[in-house]
Amino acid sequence: MKTTFSFLQKTPGELQTLIAERVRMIRKRRKISQKKLSELSGVSLGSVKRFEQSGEISFLSLIKIATALGLNNELEHLFEDVPPLSIEEIIRGQD
Repeated sequence: MKTTFSFLQKTPGELQTLIAERVRMIRKRRKISQKKLSELSGVSLGSVKRFEQSGEISFLSLIKIATALGLNNELEHLFEDVPPLSIEEIIRGQD
């Protein structure tokens, strides 16, 4: 069963919590302990625990955790193909 999260109309705090929940689910599904993820990623165990509990983490540490979980492709597609919000934005993008 696929769990989906809607990022529409979420606060930044809600988004960080949802992302942390996704990462925790993937870690558990792959049967990796927090300690093992810490070792694989080079992120301190305290930071891994704090991230999973509160969603708080540096972007660099998030990248390290994602890489350790084999989620590089997901990061590469972050902000990819973002549609323009206006015709003016399209024009500015052609400069």
